[in-house]
Amino acid sequence: MSAMPTLPAIPVHEAADAAALLDAERARGEALLATARALYGGPFIRFADARSRAWLARADTPYAAEIDRVATALGAPGAHFLNLSYEWGCSCAIGPDPGGRGWRLLRTLDWPLDGLGRHLVVHKRATPHGPFFDLTWPGFAGTVQGFAPGRFAVALNQAPMVRRGLPLALDWALNRVRVGQSRALPPTHLLRRALDTAPDFAAARRMLADTPICLPAIFNLVGTDDGCVIERTEDDAHVHPGPARATNHWQSPRFRGTARRSESEARLAAMDGLAPAAGPDFGWLVPPILNPTTRLALWANPAQGRLEAQGFEADGPATKRLSLS
Repeated sequence: MSAMPTLPAIPVHEAADAAALLDAERARGEALLATARALYGGPFIRFADARSRAWLARADTPYAAEIDRVATALGAPGAHFLNLSYEWGCSCAIGPDPGGRGWRLLRTLDWPLDGLGRHLVVHKRATPHGPFFDLTWPGFAGTVQGFAPGRFAVALNQAPMVRRGLPLALDWALNRVRVGQSRALPPTHLLRRALDTAPDFAAARRMLADTPICLPAIFNLVGTDDGCVIERTEDDAHVHPGPARATNHWQSPRFRGTARRSESEARLAAMDGLAPAAGPDFGWLVPPILNPTTRLALWANPAQGRLEAQGFEADGPATKRLSLS
């Protein structure tokens, strides 16, 4: 009988910026770019990269120069486009930790792009308020989910697509035009800015609720003894106090739109049932929360300074469990 293959560990790097992280994990970064090129095609990558680079030059983001450095280090089109890609499904829950002190965040990220689980890395970033751990990919300057021990943990869900009663493709195109006309922060850049600059949960909550963004988003935020889900449009917010759950559809009746990822309501119902007793053992990772597009699962408790994370691919676990404390 052949031995079971050994899963790789998730590497942790203390790097100056996303370009330095790419230098440290170049093989992973190039593998993800090759997957994206196979999925989208080289001509589209070049077109989208040029459009993304032009938009970032106009936008009010502090991370544009960092993405430029990533593009230079990569030496091929794709860095600007992939840094603005935003096509994932997610399931999250926040609430008191049933097994100990503090509040915790439960999180899965779903995206059918192969390799995101296998090539997951942790970028340890320094800030004036202490380090935070960015669960990310080489060359990505924004943050999709992050953990700041003693401060807060936060994760971004893709929000519903704004619908105007037009055919789906036309509604999508009009939404992209609206984003192209905006100069506001991308949600991934706002989330990173909160981790870079907010000293505590209250400051992060204000920043995530009040700062204009270029397209809708759902933020899941948990501090040491509090938490909330923040549903955002470009210039408005609805805050759901914790305990709370979120997937990829609006829960506030104030906002209208169509969930972009499948089984959003079923995943929310599953989280409702499992979250109150869910712990760091990942026993809550069951269908439909865990599905063939799941690429990351995490559990984070800022009060305890503890993080558990694991990468997944379509056929199951792709990395060892990472434990930070």
